[in-house]
Amino acid sequence: MRRLLPLLVLPVLLGACASHEDPRTSSADPTAPDDGAAAGGISQADDDLQVEVDAGDGTPAQVWTLTCVGFVEGTHPRAEEACAHLEQLPEPFTPVPPDAVCTEQYGGPQTAHVIGRWAGAEVDLELSRVDGCRIAQWDALGPLLPAVAGVEPIG
Repeated sequence: MRRLLPLLVLPVLLGACASHEDPRTSSADPTAPDDGAAAGGISQADDDLQVEVDAGDGTPAQVWTLTCVGFVEGTHPRAEEACAHLEQLPEPFTPVPPDAVCTEQYGGPQTAHVIGRWAGAEVDLELSRVDGCRIAQWDALGPLLPAVAGVEPIG
């Protein structure tokens, strides 16, 4: 019986390991309701962002984190202001529609990439200042992104 015990326990252990999926790598249906559980106990619906800003002048990009979930934390230099501003916008991370008619103006070489979650939705937004629509989109995000007037990064 002692020799059979490991053989009986092994399938149970393997089954338990196989049934545990990491929510960050799960191939589950992304439209399925979220149970709110994630690594570290932070809800997947939380407003949790990573912001990467490239000034376009050859200096290394700046990368900040920002969490706005009833408390504010992260490495963003204006975290409180950024959270307060974003919470006032109905859909802050809506991309510019591909068929948008934009003024032909150039606002500078700056780019940004915002990823994470906001209001329970995935965020993966590329930003630039290459035309009037994208300049307005950048400026609408307020203190989340650096003000551009000679490319002075915040912080």
